[in-house]
Amino acid sequence: MAADTGSYIKHHLTNAQMCVNDGGIAFNKACADAGFWTVHVDTLGWSIVLGLIFLMTFRSVAKKATTGVPGKLQCAVEMIVDFVDKSVKETFHGKNALIAPLSLTIFVWVLLMNAMDWVPVDWIPTIAGAIGQYGFGMDPHDVYIKSVPTTDMNMTFALSIGVFFLIIFYSIKVKGFGGFMKELTLQPFNHWAFIPVNFILESVTLIARPVSLALRLFGNLYAGELIFILIATIGLFQLPVHFLWAAFHLLVIPLQAFIFMMLTIVYLSLAHEDH
Repeated sequence: MAADTGSYIKHHLTNAQMCVNDGGIAFNKACADAGFWTVHVDTLGWSIVLGLIFLMTFRSVAKKATTGVPGKLQCAVEMIVDFVDKSVKETFHGKNALIAPLSLTIFVWVLLMNAMDWVPVDWIPTIAGAIGQYGFGMDPHDVYIKSVPTTDMNMTFALSIGVFFLIIFYSIKVKGFGGFMKELTLQPFNHWAFIPVNFILESVTLIARPVSLALRLFGNLYAGELIFILIATIGLFQLPVHFLWAAFHLLVIPLQAFIFMMLTIVYLSLAHEDH
């Protein structure tokens, strides 16, 4: 059994390496039997590009903020900054100066990644297939690219695990290691006999935070992308239906970014509370 398992994992890891090597730097080849081990280079690439767009845009607006009449882009950026700052102050009450810029980064970054779902589902894959065919000599059907980073569970879990590490860090920093362990072992039943039960309950609650963050964002965006794909298969009537669903996504995409940001603020606020 152990030998079979080792061979299985080695086989799939080899396929994953083939996916990356055959696809070149920019693409992953969609190997049929790679399964979970496929490395999504495209997801990482898109997220970095969108993050850089966010940083460059906000930096440019910040430089121009003290000169002349504010433009439309500056007004939009100031509205986002004020919105996030107000949300942090109402929830966090100024316990940590890092939380506001962190929340702003999370909100805008996730918003930009989600917003890739507004791009018609066949545009970017078609362009990627053409580049793969003429630039790398690949079969365009073997070029796999995921346009919406937050529809990849690897990305949403990476974000949530980063938040989880911050929760642990600030819990220990504010409460001390002993206080953090007391919180895990003496709640909700404050008696030594219930320490094992308390530890299990509190550990599940703690781990559920990053898991819920990751799955909520992934589930909503992945389901939305699947509906876009289904709409694309209905033929002549796809255009009006596509625009109706895209209009609905005008609410869903910022809402999911807002929920991810607010839950991050709430979880970090709880980490700063010393019971």
